[in-house]
Amino acid sequence: MSRPDRGTRAMHQALPPALRDAVDDFAEHLSRVRNRSAHTVRAYVTDLVSLLDHAVRMGCVDLAELDLSVLRSWLARQRTTGAARTSLARRAASARAFSAWAHRAGLLPADVGAALASPRAHRELPTVLRADQAAALVEAPARRAPHTDPPGEPGAGAAAEAVPLRDRVLLELLYATGVRVSEACGLDVGDVDHGRRVIRVFGKGGRERSVPYGVPAQRALDDWLRRGRPAMVGGRSGDALLLGARGGRLNPTTARQIVGAYAETAGLPRTSPHDLRHSAATHLLEGGADLRAVQELLGHSSLASTQIYTHVSVERLRAAYRQAHPRA
Repeated sequence: MSRPDRGTRAMHQALPPALRDAVDDFAEHLSRVRNRSAHTVRAYVTDLVSLLDHAVRMGCVDLAELDLSVLRSWLARQRTTGAARTSLARRAASARAFSAWAHRAGLLPADVGAALASPRAHRELPTVLRADQAAALVEAPARRAPHTDPPGEPGAGAAAEAVPLRDRVLLELLYATGVRVSEACGLDVGDVDHGRRVIRVFGKGGRERSVPYGVPAQRALDDWLRRGRPAMVGGRSGDALLLGARGGRLNPTTARQIVGAYAETAGLPRTSPHDLRHSAATHLLEGGADLRAVQELLGHSSLASTQIYTHVSVERLRAAYRQAHPRA
């Protein structure tokens, strides 16, 4: 089982053996069959352990006794303890996923979670940089003084001059392609098709897609592969495209620190890699890109996830109208 936090581990160990085994089997199913990330598996396990702990407190000693009233009671308790609507929606989804799996596995006589409703999560509009702000951010590494410590990393000695080249590639790829930070850090050298200017990305659930990038990103890649990566490569590098200070694959946490530090240096609002993804999607739509094409580029399984960016564009248009029109 993916390692949850200490409190969840203690609750997991306190469950009756049959329920504990069900948690472990479900986690195995998510990891090996559904190919979910370790982070996703941890989230599901945390929710499930909380649910089953609540069920035991209500007198359920066998998984077959789990019913809709227990699921609803669990969510109600979460609500009274102050859980946000987004958290409640996620926990309800976890309960439904477990219920469906347990029914297929013969552990539940019926899929009791199928009738479980959840509050509609309120979705705030994502943070989006203006095009000039995004340009200032991706160009910030070129303005960094040589031999200074890279944001989020210790000094790297002789490799220090290579770090701005690595940072420029990271920022260019995040904005040019709209990939997730984990996808960018997961890229191998062989995933870059220089001739077609396309990268091969493995997204959520291991789904593969091809994403194009532009000329500025190509220049940054050429500089990094010719002058930067050879200076940082080491025994732990393998085929990783982006490397950390010690030669291993760049960690997403470090990548987030790099983006945030350069945004601060450029005088921009607090910015994350996901904000660059939001910005890329919004700028594509504002430039006339088809919504379905943007969905494919971002790797969204549902068009509903991509439609949030149409709302962003409309809100930006309304803001410009209110500011500029004399009768707004």
